[in-house]
Amino acid sequence: MRSNSIAKEHERIDDLHRNGYMILQDPKRFCFGVDAVLLSGFAQVKKGERVLDLGTGTGVIPILLEAKTQGAHFTGLEIQEESADMARRSVILNQLEHKITITTGDIKEAPTYYEAASFDVVTSNPPYMQAGGGLHNSYGAKAIARHELLCTWEDVVRSADKLLKPGGRFYFIHRPHRLTDIMVTLRQYRLEPKRMCFVHSYRDKEPVMVLMEAVRRGNPMLKVEAPWVIYQDNGEYTEEIKKIYYE
Repeated sequence: MRSNSIAKEHERIDDLHRNGYMILQDPKRFCFGVDAVLLSGFAQVKKGERVLDLGTGTGVIPILLEAKTQGAHFTGLEIQEESADMARRSVILNQLEHKITITTGDIKEAPTYYEAASFDVVTSNPPYMQAGGGLHNSYGAKAIARHELLCTWEDVVRSADKLLKPGGRFYFIHRPHRLTDIMVTLRQYRLEPKRMCFVHSYRDKEPVMVLMEAVRRGNPMLKVEAPWVIYQDNGEYTEEIKKIYYE
């Protein structure tokens, strides 16, 4: 089913520039950003692996990973029913029902929805801001996506630890100012940081995001990779970002 008839009022259908896939979005709620696309480019999914995306929103990361990798199955967990519904309809829109499953539920309860140690890969683009940080007027879709209102970073890590197989990989994107919290919590749950990549808006600016891979029960040794830069001086995407978006 590839028709505008699947979109509801206020929703639009956007091109993901991968395999002809499209995604439903509602600008009045929350639209995915470059961070989700970057995470889909950083995460590594091997042939036949099972993947869980915690806090999937409208399902952009499972859809992009299905397009980019040879993973066997992708699951998205989302607490907001309106977003989960859009994700399910995007799955139908792209005829991916056999490859992607969307669950409505709470990240804190994720270990009760799925079998323990049943995923090879867990991904997450979690809320960046602690509940008391920044400004938010309500528990609306945008506030929930950006602030730790319904779950904390520790909730995400705890669920990733319980659902990953030993040696399974956890990929996420976060903010550099939370790096101490990130590292301490990962170690607390024996998810060992293995790869880290800072993301800069411009080459001469400080990093605005950090991508990371952690391995469940992995051995200590962290590789800091060359940074990614989003924009050229003229405001256009750099070649490395174009490859993530379009190749």
